[in-house]
Amino acid sequence: MDKTYDPSEIEPRWYQTWESAGDFAAQLNEDRAAYCIVIPPPNVTGSLHMGHAFQHTIMDALTRYHRMRGDNTLWQPGTDHAGIATQMVVERRLAAEGTSRHDLGREAFVDKIWDWKAESGGNITRQMRRMGSSVDWSRERFTMDEGLSKAVTEVFVRLYDEGLIYRGKRLVNWDPVLKTAVSDLEVESSEEQGHLWHLRYPRSDGQGHVIVATTRPETLLGDSAVAVHPEDARYQDLIGQTLELPLTGRQIPVIADDYVDPEFGTGCVKITPAHDFNDYAMGQRHDLPLRNIFDDDACINDEAPAAYRGLPRFEARKRIVADLEAAGLLERIDDHTLMVPRGDRTGEVLEPYLTDQWFVKTGPLAEPAIEAVESGQIRFVPDNWKNTYFQWMRNIEDWCISRQLWWGHRVPAWYDDQGRIVVGRDETEARQRWQEQFGGEAPQLRQDPDVLDTWFSSALWPFSTLGWPDKTPEMQAFYPTAVLVTGFDIIFFWVARMIMMGLKFAGDVPFRDVYITGLIRDAEGQKQSKSKGNVIDPVDLIDGIDLESLVAKRTAGLMQPKKARAIEKATRKDYPEGIPAFGTDAVRFTFAALASTGRDIRFDLGRVGGYRNFCNKLWNAARYVLMNTEDQDTGLDSHADVTLSAADRWIISRLQATEATVSQHLDAYRFDLAAQALYDFTWNEYCDWYLELSKPVLTGDADAAAQRGTRRTLVRVLEALLRLLHPLMPFITEEIWQKVAPLAGATGRSIALAPWPTADSDKRDEAAEADVQWLQDFILGVRRIRGEMDIAPSKPIPVLLEHASQADIERLSRFEPLIAFLARTESVTVLTEGEQAPEAAMSLLGSMRILVPMAGLIDKDAELARLEKQIAQSEGDVKRSEAKLGNERFVARAPEAVVNQERERLEQHRQTLAELKSQRERIAAL
Repeated sequence: MDKTYDPSEIEPRWYQTWESAGDFAAQLNEDRAAYCIVIPPPNVTGSLHMGHAFQHTIMDALTRYHRMRGDNTLWQPGTDHAGIATQMVVERRLAAEGTSRHDLGREAFVDKIWDWKAESGGNITRQMRRMGSSVDWSRERFTMDEGLSKAVTEVFVRLYDEGLIYRGKRLVNWDPVLKTAVSDLEVESSEEQGHLWHLRYPRSDGQGHVIVATTRPETLLGDSAVAVHPEDARYQDLIGQTLELPLTGRQIPVIADDYVDPEFGTGCVKITPAHDFNDYAMGQRHDLPLRNIFDDDACINDEAPAAYRGLPRFEARKRIVADLEAAGLLERIDDHTLMVPRGDRTGEVLEPYLTDQWFVKTGPLAEPAIEAVESGQIRFVPDNWKNTYFQWMRNIEDWCISRQLWWGHRVPAWYDDQGRIVVGRDETEARQRWQEQFGGEAPQLRQDPDVLDTWFSSALWPFSTLGWPDKTPEMQAFYPTAVLVTGFDIIFFWVARMIMMGLKFAGDVPFRDVYITGLIRDAEGQKQSKSKGNVIDPVDLIDGIDLESLVAKRTAGLMQPKKARAIEKATRKDYPEGIPAFGTDAVRFTFAALASTGRDIRFDLGRVGGYRNFCNKLWNAARYVLMNTEDQDTGLDSHADVTLSAADRWIISRLQATEATVSQHLDAYRFDLAAQALYDFTWNEYCDWYLELSKPVLTGDADAAAQRGTRRTLVRVLEALLRLLHPLMPFITEEIWQKVAPLAGATGRSIALAPWPTADSDKRDEAAEADVQWLQDFILGVRRIRGEMDIAPSKPIPVLLEHASQADIERLSRFEPLIAFLARTESVTVLTEGEQAPEAAMSLLGSMRILVPMAGLIDKDAELARLEKQIAQSEGDVKRSEAKLGNERFVARAPEAVVNQERERLEQHRQTLAELKSQRERIAAL
């Protein structure tokens, strides 16, 4: 093995080897249990971010774990066509060339998008390979593939034939830039500063006026009523009366509805059913007319008075407010904070807009989907997320599935010259259906220009990727899938819809478990977003990025300034020269270690650096093992004379416990606990203790059988440990395993295909564990005294034992050579009962006292002088932290994370000071 661990050399080489050998390919083998995960398909437009990298680490760990357990595993890859996002990218490119989609026409424009997809679609797959994702690339799918498009059309036609898809005029979120309806998921609502206009609506009977408060005075032109609460005493005489709608010449009624909040504004609310979702619902309850005053550009249309026609909505707002003021109908204007909905793609204020759209009637589909979770057919992890699911499903609205775009699955509906609709799988079937419905020869038919919501095709993903509607062997083998790994933010928009569609069309739930991950935040706890400039590409963590090069790229315009600033900000604290090449395994292990169920994750580069050190630790341990076992007898011969020491039996026993613990945690989706168990065993038990305990056996005068036993234990435990680590750290484990496996008697071409380690209760050895625990406590006790007394680690020291039991003495007789080697003891003497011990530093091991006489070991005066200097420095640290936290401006204005960090620092300073003072007292007493 190379002396230095270099992930950049190992990782690409091994991924190419695995992929070329077909190690990730699923088999249609009915003799083995199937385990399938479908990837949440990332948008083809972009690249993987930290959230993707986190979820892909989880999915790959599960896939590799089950592959090693012997399951027939399929991790199904693919990407989503991302209708709006993709169309916007290509439209921007055309605009830069001085043309538009309208200049090209629909067919040529869609061809341009396919060209762009072929050009840029490989970025995500490159990132996935760099992350070590063991997907079956031979089965890669795209939501616009021919097979998936066939499934989309089939579902639409069947739902329409059952009356579960219909076309109707409804209120939708409308983006006036894209000129399309958008889903709720594509709406970003945030608090913004605005105004609350108080307007006077005159009473029709001439008896004064009422004051109506609104944040959108321009929609006054579409008002159908004014509403008050039925129990509001102020307006009882108004209910059923009419008001003059300012600037329009129309009369509108005053209605009573429980929805009205008497405490908001004046308690009178203008109702505009065609331009507000809550007003729409109230309009349905009271049979109010729908007056749409906007066109698809959000300009005033011909339904409004002539003075305002053609004005953009916010220009119309200014004109209307001015006219109201001139007419004496503006009471006052207040500053007001309100939630403003904007399109996530364009940033434009969205408009509730009344338009003809296609809808799915979701009620009948929701009932069995609710039952599937209630009955336990589908399990949410963590369990509390099912309540979020139920809350939405039990109040589900019909789903608007049409989009006014050119890129996507075209609605399979056709219109004749009278506007009559027929739906078919293609135009030929549509013409046949027209003839069946209306008789005679079908006229020229025109296909609906709209496309389907991207979430419609994504809802079919678990079974469309397996070949449905055909009865494929893949459907038979891998449906239902095992688990869906996704974020909480798309439980409504994707998870619920997959459950509804899976039950309806595939005859079963689409997955058994839904594992909900937390959100990846930066080190300060903020959500990562492009607007905040704190998004880091996971590949930059893997391959590293030099800060000097980063600045040069940013200056030359080769890197987006926000991305550059994000990297600079993230690295400033721990890595001032830029991000080192952490490697994939360190990044993956970090994600796993932080994956507490359901909690958001603060991703700190310091943690990645720590797990990069963990990789180095494992690498160096393997080098030690190989140096002491290659070309040596490792006891592979079943007839060989082998003696296992207490340390050998202890590490074997601890391995069994670790194997059981890791399997238990992976089965329960507790990747954080599995990672912690692996880290503790690897670093603390195997590397820090067992390797050290092996050295006296291998380098001393132990007999051949004992040395053979230790060599065999070294390689066998390491080989099993590598298999345990493999799902989380695939590359480094493969590289080491290839060299260790033959020495341990393991066979096979790759660790990825090796069997998962299973605990053997017969190899648990409680006596050995108790013995080594005693040995560890003894050595740590001596080392603690060394540290407290500042005695050099290399200096041999005498040790006295007081109140030693017979068991202590017996263990001492067996382990004294190991104690001498690891604790650097000059001698160990057991004091007899009543024998007076000299002045000594002490450590307790049960009832036994471990004593190190101080005479001759330290210079008392010099040691006290050193301690006084350290105490003075520590007192200064405490005072500075106390002063900082005592500054009210710092506590009030600094970020919460910074204040908490300072509090932790103060506590550490206080603990250090207390320990130094305690040590001074001990030295002074000598």
